[in-house]
Amino acid sequence: MTAVETQMTYNSSYTIQHEEMYMTQEDDWDRDLLLDPAWEKQQRKTFTAWCNSHLRKAGTQIENIEEDFRNGLKLMLLLEVISGERLPKPDKGKMRFHKIANVNKALDFICSKGVKLVSIGAEEIVDGNVKMTLGMIWTIILRFAIQDISVEETSAKEGLLLWCQRKTAPYRNVNVQNFHISWKDGLALCALIHRHRPDLIDYSKLRKDDPIGNLNTAFEVAEKFLDIPKMLDAEDIVNTPKPDEKAIMTYVSCFYHAFAGAEQAETAANRICKVLAVNQENEKLMEEYEKLASELLEWIRRTIPWLENRVAEQTMRAMQQKLEDFRDYRRVHKPPRVQEKCQLEINFNTLQTKLRLSNRPAFMPSEGKMVSDIANAWKGLEQVEKGYEEWLLTEIRRLERLDHLAEKFKQKCSMHESWTAGKEELLSQKDYESASLMEIRALMRKHEAFESDLAAHQDRVEQIAAIAQELNELDYHDAATVNARCQGICDQWDNLGTLTQKRRDSLERVEKLWETIDQLYLEFAKRAAPFNNWMDGAMEDLQDMFIVHSIEEIQSLITAHDQFKATLPEADKERMATIGIHNEILKIAQTYGIKLSGINPYTNLSQLDISNKWDAVKHLVPLRDQMLQEEVARQQANERLRRQFAAQANIIGPWIQTKMEEISHVSVDIAGSLEEQMNSLKQYEQNIINYKSNIDKLEGDHQLSQESLIFDNKHTNYTMEHVRVGWEQLLTTIARTINEVENQILTRDAKGISQEQLNEFRASFNHFDRKRNGMMDPDDFRACLISMGYDLGEVEFARIMTLVDPNNTGVVTFQAFIDFMTRETAETDTAEQVMASFKILASDKNYITVDELRRELPPEQAEYCISRMTRYVGADASPGALDYISFSSALYGESDL
Repeated sequence: MTAVETQMTYNSSYTIQHEEMYMTQEDDWDRDLLLDPAWEKQQRKTFTAWCNSHLRKAGTQIENIEEDFRNGLKLMLLLEVISGERLPKPDKGKMRFHKIANVNKALDFICSKGVKLVSIGAEEIVDGNVKMTLGMIWTIILRFAIQDISVEETSAKEGLLLWCQRKTAPYRNVNVQNFHISWKDGLALCALIHRHRPDLIDYSKLRKDDPIGNLNTAFEVAEKFLDIPKMLDAEDIVNTPKPDEKAIMTYVSCFYHAFAGAEQAETAANRICKVLAVNQENEKLMEEYEKLASELLEWIRRTIPWLENRVAEQTMRAMQQKLEDFRDYRRVHKPPRVQEKCQLEINFNTLQTKLRLSNRPAFMPSEGKMVSDIANAWKGLEQVEKGYEEWLLTEIRRLERLDHLAEKFKQKCSMHESWTAGKEELLSQKDYESASLMEIRALMRKHEAFESDLAAHQDRVEQIAAIAQELNELDYHDAATVNARCQGICDQWDNLGTLTQKRRDSLERVEKLWETIDQLYLEFAKRAAPFNNWMDGAMEDLQDMFIVHSIEEIQSLITAHDQFKATLPEADKERMATIGIHNEILKIAQTYGIKLSGINPYTNLSQLDISNKWDAVKHLVPLRDQMLQEEVARQQANERLRRQFAAQANIIGPWIQTKMEEISHVSVDIAGSLEEQMNSLKQYEQNIINYKSNIDKLEGDHQLSQESLIFDNKHTNYTMEHVRVGWEQLLTTIARTINEVENQILTRDAKGISQEQLNEFRASFNHFDRKRNGMMDPDDFRACLISMGYDLGEVEFARIMTLVDPNNTGVVTFQAFIDFMTRETAETDTAEQVMASFKILASDKNYITVDELRRELPPEQAEYCISRMTRYVGADASPGALDYISFSSALYGESDL
């Protein structure tokens, strides 16, 4: 494998993200935080000391954390020491790709331990990137020093923090809440040491106002007696507002591992306490079960005799009170006992489960207090309860039936007596003797309704008698009163039947006397009503406001009016016949001495109403004639305006369309040079501008039509809006076409394209512009490129489409086609050519100096290069050497400038 291939193989990057809790997002290495110089300094010192604490086991150490890991050798050695495993054999060469290979072996080993790497690549470690190197070391510390820490079901950072909190809790002035400001005064570190080795530190002599003294004491004692190297500077921690969390965690984790053995005794004590706590809790549950079982059984024993009492009460109120007491028992007294029974079973099952899970013998309650004993007692209670409830309901239904029948009898009697009140006096009246026919018929209908009502009440009388009989059969205590009232109702009912028949006979006899007059009233009403409706319609039509928009519409209204006038003689005959019926009624009344009320019962219309309305119709006819003739004159004037507008619009509209088509063909078919095309198009533009006067004249005619409220025109398909839009599109099209030619001239002059080449491009474009609209579809564009010798694959064609159609419109314009073709044919500079030029200025060296740039280039360009070129880091570099290769690549976007 070549060096280039090796570099490409290891040019992958990794991300740090472990599945465990210690790699949650808030704990993940944040490279931005390393920009704080104080934190970076603390991390450098801490991580270096941590690495050396392990590397010294292999007889080596590091001095500069970003430099000493660059070749990957000590990094692989560090991982072998802390993991106890062998890594692949390192590459011994000193070339860059050897170093990258070694670092990649180390990174691969980290990945094999369940860590995924992103944003940290081998090249960055080899290049001595401080941020990436510190991030990598922090990942190793998390994985091999912190991940496996576990305290009370918490792990990693949370486990380590909980361990610190548990160990320092008894100490004054110590409150560990985090891994930064909680450690600034040094008391937390001293408390950890004193908790496990009280012989090393006299904690009572420490002062909170001496943080540097406290920290140095902890550092010195830890290094001397606990074999924990000094990883931090007291001044750095005290003088930093917020010490670096990762540095503190790394140092504190060393104390955790140093004191791990002391945790065994504490774990044993915790286990004993846990076992005893389980036993105590089980005993408490047993006592509670016994107590609840005794109380529940005693309540059941007291309640059953009360439910077995079946002595009935004499009154409904007393029985209802018994039922209310039972319901109160169900709502208030029993539910808590149900809950107690349920809780008792739950406690028993929970206790047995806990005993079984803790390998304890099963719980055996006292005699008679087993769950089954309580269930049997409860079952007996519910059986007695059910029987008691059924007995209560049966007794209440019996008393309720008697009360209901008595109340129902009273209610029906009251309703019947209320209905019959005044009915005998009403049936005895002779009001029909002075009534008219309509009134007699109304009385007759009213009497028929009463007869129907009387028949309907027959069922109620029968129901009253049936209820009285049932009360007697059930020995109702007030049966005598019931029987007397029932007899009175029956006697009254027979009398009402007799009076009803007498009144019917009288009404039928009087009704026949009025039928003749009533028939005449009815005939008048039948003829007057439709004639009156006809006159109302005629008056409405004669006064109706009309809106017409053409001569044909007004002529239709005139024809309808003439047809109406032709019906007036026949209508006058109908008027005379209707008035004749009224005169006949007056004659009959006078002959037989009948006193008329003056009102026709079948209509509100009178003979006077008909005559007055007829006079009004005759008055409106000539007024309608005058209105119609005035509208005829107005519509004739509007028609003249329509024809005048249409005559111009039918010329201007096609002229605009023709010019649009000519311009579209000119942009495609015109021959000659671009300057000749420009002149031809400008002449077209001038001709169009000169035509503006015709548009203005049409606008004037359109304004006159609008003022006359003319909104349609059957003589033309062109509206003023169509003409305006077409005119604006025509001006836009000629301007855009001229602009395209101007752009082609600019492109030709800037790229050095000949007129023959432009003509060739135009010919190719026109050939594949199948729709003749000045644009090519992607398929047509691909065919055009193939015809010009391009060997196109899908990827290459997609790249070209992003150049000619950056907005994804789906078409390729001629200007975009010209830009692409000129870019393809014109000579352009490349990054390689610029590199070769710089190499000539540098006398074939791989770098260039400031003096050479200032000597060979103008001052402005020389200073530009000096300010942007990076320092050359090759083996052949001299002082002040600049890297012109990376600078040249950046000029063409191949790398960052």
